[in-house]
Amino acid sequence: MKYLKFKRSLVHFKWYLALLDESNAIIRCLAYIMAKNSKSIPGRGLRVADQIQQDLSLIICAELRDPRVGMVTLTEVQVTPDYAHAKVYFTTLRDTPEQIKIILTCLNNAAGFLRMHLGKRLHIHTLPQLHFVHDISTMHGMAMSKLIDEAIGTRQKDSDRDVNSESDR
Repeated sequence: MKYLKFKRSLVHFKWYLALLDESNAIIRCLAYIMAKNSKSIPGRGLRVADQIQQDLSLIICAELRDPRVGMVTLTEVQVTPDYAHAKVYFTTLRDTPEQIKIILTCLNNAAGFLRMHLGKRLHIHTLPQLHFVHDISTMHGMAMSKLIDEAIGTRQKDSDRDVNSESDR
């Protein structure tokens, strides 16, 4: 009698495990489908921003025929969580304030043209409005590097003077 109860409970347990496995599989499938269609996937915004940066750099290089823009490097793209706006940071070889102002106005005037061509390459539900911003981090980096080089040079001069003064003794 005990054996039959145990066998029956084992069958029920196996049936319960099979049901549990099926429900877990259904839950996992639903979670995958929801995540696939969700904008809250971790890292999706970064991947979209990287793709926008790559496509925009190709479009500016190949399609934009404004000689005032010249050589522009896109350093970063930041996209809002709802993909409505994108800040596009750029640098240029000509870093004079007048040239930067000219390039910035040209890029902002061409934002609609660039957005249209971006829409042909990038297939997302909401295509962001493009806002161009000059990236000054490279200028700050070069200034910091220059200061570090000057500090190393003065340290080297000081150590050379110390060595010379000790050898005179």
